[in-house]
Amino acid sequence: MTTLRIDMVSDVVCPWCWLGKKRLDAALEARPTIAADVFFAPYQLDPTVPPEGVDYRAYMRAKFGDRTDNRFAQMRRHLEEAGPREGADFRFDQITIRPNTINAHRLIRWAQGQNKGEAAKEALFRAYFHDGRDIGAADELAAIAANIGLDADLVRKLLAGDADRSAVQTEAAHFATQGVSGVPTFVFQRKYAVTGAQETDVLVQAIDQILALEAQN
Repeated sequence: MTTLRIDMVSDVVCPWCWLGKKRLDAALEARPTIAADVFFAPYQLDPTVPPEGVDYRAYMRAKFGDRTDNRFAQMRRHLEEAGPREGADFRFDQITIRPNTINAHRLIRWAQGQNKGEAAKEALFRAYFHDGRDIGAADELAAIAANIGLDADLVRKLLAGDADRSAVQTEAAHFATQGVSGVPTFVFQRKYAVTGAQETDVLVQAIDQILALEAQN
């Protein structure tokens, strides 16, 4: 079986990242002979959001404006229509808080250390975009951790301190120095990058081409 390393650089408040993850899942299902080693790398769309988060609607108005035909409104309509077909059921009306995501990325890091990275990533996307939960809040993150089989009390204790905060920031900075400036970005074998929530067939083609290139080396 062929092994393929994939670094998915993304943020958990990026709707295109949830859609991109679903499409990556589907692409890998289409290539069952590949043993994918998927690593979820951190990226913060806006690290200046305060730790307690900000009002979601006010934040989006400041970013995109009030008009109903602005870029965000168009994107939202597209995602609400396209997402459910791929397992990403967006419910933007449920969202009230735009969180700072550093703690969510810390949770993903700890989960990956216990082979639960994919479960954590999916749970965080669903909690935010489907359930409208504040994924910057320690209690919410501890509850999510418990639901995927992690020790909620330990996660809450770690979140109360600075464990792995600098490691997450260093990791995010590493990918930025490698040229990642937008998400999602999929880095295959640590050298081939595909940017954006590409359609599933595009990702399948990219995987096939990358494996062919690797076979030549």
